[in-house]
Amino acid sequence: MTAHVRTRFAPSPTGYLHIGGARTALFSWAYARHHKGDFVLRIEDTDVARSTPEAVQAILDGMKWLGLDADEGPFYQMQRMDRYKEVVDQMLAAGTAYHCYTSPDELDQLREAQRARGEKPRYDGRWRPAPGKVLPPVPEGVKPVVRFCNPIDGVVAWDDLVKGRIEIANAEMDDLIIARPDGTPTYNFCVVVDDWDMGITQVIRGDDHVNNTPRQINILKALGAQVPQYAHLSMILGDDGTKLSKRHGAVSVMQYDDEGYLPEAVINYLARLGWSHGDDEVFTREQFVAWFDLDHITPSAAQFNTEKLNWLNAHYIKQADNSRLAGEVASRLARRGVDPEAGPALDAVVALYKDRAATLNELTDSAELFCADVHPAPEVVGQHLTETARAALASLRTRFESAVWEKAVLSQAIKDTMAEHGLKMPQVAIPLRVAVLGVPQTPSIDAVLEVLGRERVLSRLARCG
Repeated sequence: MTAHVRTRFAPSPTGYLHIGGARTALFSWAYARHHKGDFVLRIEDTDVARSTPEAVQAILDGMKWLGLDADEGPFYQMQRMDRYKEVVDQMLAAGTAYHCYTSPDELDQLREAQRARGEKPRYDGRWRPAPGKVLPPVPEGVKPVVRFCNPIDGVVAWDDLVKGRIEIANAEMDDLIIARPDGTPTYNFCVVVDDWDMGITQVIRGDDHVNNTPRQINILKALGAQVPQYAHLSMILGDDGTKLSKRHGAVSVMQYDDEGYLPEAVINYLARLGWSHGDDEVFTREQFVAWFDLDHITPSAAQFNTEKLNWLNAHYIKQADNSRLAGEVASRLARRGVDPEAGPALDAVVALYKDRAATLNELTDSAELFCADVHPAPEVVGQHLTETARAALASLRTRFESAVWEKAVLSQAIKDTMAEHGLKMPQVAIPLRVAVLGVPQTPSIDAVLEVLGRERVLSRLARCG
């Protein structure tokens, strides 16, 4: 690698940052970081009808949550209109672009006639200047588009860093419109000028852009610009093997935050969607940057696996600092209308449950039982809080009133109650769980009681009398 690496992520703000876009951003970011290069963020907002400030913010929020920090940008295409028009004028002057006055109706008629003859519908170059060619008279009152003089002969070829050698005949392409009648530039033209001006050396993007690449290469060559290397990533399929879409669940990056995933789990998971480093499944962001290259990206489609993501998220929750988890849980409780201060210290609660939770929302479900009034389901009450169980809990409550509030002492109190009433551990522990937390399954009951605290335990047992 000789040139200073410069990659870019260039989403259109017509929707949220989805998982496919996030993987493209991650790979572009990691490639720049691996090579000590620059990562540029560019917002392609020329689709004025569909681009929204909310979508722009959602992209920025998603990038921030994932920790994909840009070295430059965000740049906005709508703020670069003067530059695009300047380049269009240069191309018109150089003869690499021309004005075309063909109306939409004429184009429709042309395509219909081509289809009727079994030909591929395409612009026929009627306004393209050529030596000795007489152009039609310029119609009055028609604002022209600007078209690029695409080469007629030969092929466009590039060595794709993922897909290998790709060649497309120039004869397959017509003359691309690079500026509309109102003078606004088109997508493929803006991308070219941006990549040129920003010195992008590697373009890493989804393979839905493969068809744009030959056009963009031809325009770059016409401008005398350096052509970057291209790497086209295959699509991501859903769990069921079909193209990933909203019906597969969370496709917006920030929805994964809402659903209780940690960003490092999502990053780790995205990194493994189409890329691998031996058999390594779990690795840090730093390891990923150190290992990442484009040689080990598979050209075949990657398949999303929610079960694998949940497994990774559970791993990262187990590893996470309790105070960080407590903060995440506190904010989620507050959004549910539950006062996080109404229960015991949340770092103690999450310490009890972090090994059992696949998501932060599951962790919050458990913490909520410590902070809010519990109301066991009637069938749970009927099954577990029998007369025998209630009598044992009444004895236990008396023992708890004077007990030193430590796990070992609480455990002994439970055993003494079992002996007094001739019961086995499940016959006391399960009703006790239902009475104090409303559910029949919890971590070790003595640990739960210690964290919950004497006053809350006594209060909740009193309601079972």
